[in-house]
Amino acid sequence: MSIKVLCIGEVVGKAGIFCLKKLLPEIKKEENIDFVIANTEGVTGGFGIGKNHSIYMRKLGIDCQTLGEKGFYKKDLVEHIVKAPYILRPANYPPGAPGRGWRLYDCGDKKIGVISMLGQSGFSRTHLSNPFTYAPDLVSKLNVDADIIIMDFHAATTAEKYTMFHLLDGKASAVIGTHTKALTADEQIFPKGTAIIGDTGRCGSIESVGGLAPKIEIEKFLTQIPERSSDTMKRPELQGAIIEFSDDGKATSIKRIRKECSEAVDDRDSSSN
Repeated sequence: MSIKVLCIGEVVGKAGIFCLKKLLPEIKKEENIDFVIANTEGVTGGFGIGKNHSIYMRKLGIDCQTLGEKGFYKKDLVEHIVKAPYILRPANYPPGAPGRGWRLYDCGDKKIGVISMLGQSGFSRTHLSNPFTYAPDLVSKLNVDADIIIMDFHAATTAEKYTMFHLLDGKASAVIGTHTKALTADEQIFPKGTAIIGDTGRCGSIESVGGLAPKIEIEKFLTQIPERSSDTMKRPELQGAIIEFSDDGKATSIKRIRKECSEAVDDRDSSSN
């Protein structure tokens, strides 16, 4: 019996939450989805995720939430993540960091191992363990009990992502890229059976700068004066990838998904306050 996993691109702000609420139930039904993973580090206004939003993501049907370099931007998550096994911060954070970077999840009679990992290029505010030396050992450890292993590699450069893809080919079932919030067209299954995609895009406004209001982002480039970014609700869309796995844990197919939310956006319905 095959397993189908939906990997949703980074959820950004009110528009991302709105998309999940309106579109996720329909997609899960139409595609016969068994398990849902989403990167949620931008849910709260595009920068981090608060406790209440993490709980709401769970209620909307996200089985596993992965984070990245903005994972601990909201202080209330620091305490909450310890009690929330559905949230994974990057596994290569220091050992003293709260929470966990990987976990086994039950999916019918199968066990899905999910790993959150952060790249090194471009993240000047974080100084983490080398993901390339850490990842193979962690995958090997999970392989003892997991039927399927999926890694969210949150990295800024294509070169770093593809290095990880090749490193884990045949070891992990799938390695998906996140962070750039731009859905890539390179989905494929590598020679040894690992599914990859450069970036699963975003769940949020498409008429934006990575889910943020363009006017403010333009001003920051023009003036170099810091200004608080703001998420925007224009043209909400859910992006990601659907991966199907066989009984032996190998990926048999991967396809991109883009679904525009045609329903009128209501700020009161977004639960993003």
